[in-house]
Amino acid sequence: MRASVRRRRPPFRYTSRTVKKIFAPLLLTCILALSGFADETSFQRIHVPDSKGRPVKAVLTFSDEKKAVEIQPVKGPSLEIPFQDIDKFVYEYTKRHRVNEGTIITAPVGIGAAAMMTKARLHWLEIDYRKENVPMTYVIHMDKRNYLRVLDAVKKHTGMDAEVVGNADKRKR
Repeated sequence: MRASVRRRRPPFRYTSRTVKKIFAPLLLTCILALSGFADETSFQRIHVPDSKGRPVKAVLTFSDEKKAVEIQPVKGPSLEIPFQDIDKFVYEYTKRHRVNEGTIITAPVGIGAAAMMTKARLHWLEIDYRKENVPMTYVIHMDKRNYLRVLDAVKKHTGMDAEVVGNADKRKR
């Protein structure tokens, strides 16, 4: 048989007094450490036009460190627009029928006809900015899952509200 082993007490006990003494300095350290970092917000489900006008996937980043909007397409050169050069943001959404090759081919079966009767909603963000005093526009197609977050990021990082045009006031929330 084994001899009984005497249990040792831990060097300190988790009492409310001990937790209170440790919690406050730990919380203060975390807040100070996080405040030193510049905030960046990135969005993956973005499409931008390439050199031929076809949509390609891209990453949209609002960088407080660089004070700029960065757009990095998968293919092609990236674009960096400083906040100070941006005149306005314009948001719009459009509706269109889903007519493409796939729906036309499956239309006789009935599946394509049903798909053609529904409408797709497309969310667009237009960035009007100046590059060497020349007015320029960049159009971004946003995903339905994150367009509201993108609009919130525009307000948070640039301080500008996106101008809402067209039938965007009728969007369902």
